[in-house]
Amino acid sequence: MNRIILNETSYHGAGAVKEIVNELAHRGLKKPIVFSDPDLIKFGVTKKVTDLLDKAKVKYAVYSEIKPNPTIANVKNGVKAFKAAKADCIVAIGGGSSMDTAKAVGIIIANPKFADVRSLEGVAPTKNPSKPILAVPTTAGTAAEVTINYVITDVEKKRKFVCVDPHDIPVVAFVDPEMMATMPKGLTAFTGMDALTHAIEGYITKAACPMTDMMHLEAIRLISLHLRDAVANKPSGREGMALGQYIAGMGFSNVGLGVDHSMAHGLSALSRSCSPRR
Repeated sequence: MNRIILNETSYHGAGAVKEIVNELAHRGLKKPIVFSDPDLIKFGVTKKVTDLLDKAKVKYAVYSEIKPNPTIANVKNGVKAFKAAKADCIVAIGGGSSMDTAKAVGIIIANPKFADVRSLEGVAPTKNPSKPILAVPTTAGTAAEVTINYVITDVEKKRKFVCVDPHDIPVVAFVDPEMMATMPKGLTAFTGMDALTHAIEGYITKAACPMTDMMHLEAIRLISLHLRDAVANKPSGREGMALGQYIAGMGFSNVGLGVDHSMAHGLSALSRSCSPRR
């Protein structure tokens, strides 16, 4: 038997983020808190979304204490920020770091017994779905907007731990290549190769099934066709990579990855030179 878990809704293509206000209204969500990292705010990427909220007169708060490899402290402070804002949902804008922080916070708000964060490691027995998360990826790599996984860094113990929880998946994903257009060439290449690794590892993992094979093979095809053009910042390349990395996430989220990612988590917890989950 195979279980496939995906977002309730996802939007794809240029301008996809314009649907964010409609989705908030449709779901009766009135007080979002925006999770985004300081660099995205500094360079005006987050503003592309908050401008839409401002125009629609949606009241929101912002939490930006998010590091490239989010820590237990980032999560705990995010929980405090969510409560202080009296928020009813999270709009996560960024790469894996923003979305992983949002997932942990959303789960803890809905399941307070896991407030220590460390108890979320592995397959935690949470009972309630996360507070609604609307995810806006700004990189084409981690596919955190469609996965049931997230990674938190334990600074004290110099380690990362992976959390796997069907309750944490964002309810809506807005996969808009225009949100990825400001990524520098290096980051575009690194995250693109991460997406390719997701697809390859997912295809050869022991849990693979015909449905996920279909996803992973198509992801490999799309990434091989579009990664070079994405690095060159061509719109067609950005769009192809946005779709390719998402499809890879659809697959590996349901069947897992391999030893490459297992080793990467251990190494990146000890070395700043390893690629963060931007």
